[in-house]
Amino acid sequence: MSSTRRDTTMAALRAWSAPGRRADLIAAAWQAGETTVSVLAEAARVSRPTVYADLRSRGIDPDHRPKEHTMATPVVIDGIDGKSFEGVQDVIERYADEHPEDPTAINTAIGWAQPIFTAVGRYNGLHTLLATEERARLDRDRALHLVETRWEALSTAAHWLAAHHAYVVAVDEARTAIAAWAEQAAPATQWAGFEGDLDTDMLRVYRERILAAGHPPLAPLTLDIEAEVNRLRDNLDQAHARREQLAAQTLTHAHSS
Repeated sequence: MSSTRRDTTMAALRAWSAPGRRADLIAAAWQAGETTVSVLAEAARVSRPTVYADLRSRGIDPDHRPKEHTMATPVVIDGIDGKSFEGVQDVIERYADEHPEDPTAINTAIGWAQPIFTAVGRYNGLHTLLATEERARLDRDRALHLVETRWEALSTAAHWLAAHHAYVVAVDEARTAIAAWAEQAAPATQWAGFEGDLDTDMLRVYRERILAAGHPPLAPLTLDIEAEVNRLRDNLDQAHARREQLAAQTLTHAHSS
């Protein structure tokens, strides 16, 4: 079993170091939506010109960035956005005007518009919360990655104290980014989803009017935020404590020489 695991890890290592692998990964990240060259360069630990060269080697023109898959405009069905009751009122009044002979027209319109209002409001709200959490998570991960690159830079830094200060600042900013992510992530775990809801009319709108129109399925974030925060902070603090011991040794030798 250990031999199989060793073979697997060695195969992964060889794949990582294979010629062109970095360019493949940078291109994949670009196509997945990360089109900020400085972020790609930082993640790959290469220069910006190298990122440009890798992208072009994979047939990607970095000057033509794909549009981000964001929901700039909320989902709206029959004039109902799930936020303003004006749209619902307009639908009810329009339906009543179109069916003047029906004494139950208003009640019929209310019964028809209510599940649309609920489904659209829930979908738009959840999409906003998930998008906000994703942005905060990306910021968090970039901050944690910056800690690693700043620490690595100390090995060859010409101005060691300045480079060490930059590393310490990066650690502090990473702690802040973790806290900021947790604050943004919590609402995305608490918002109501769709699957398992007993409101069959609302579910029908979700499946037949929202998903069928090409909008992606959504579900609340399922994650123990507190446990994840503790894990990230512990990893960061433990690594930082060990590195500060090493840095103290460096300073001791520097002062004694």
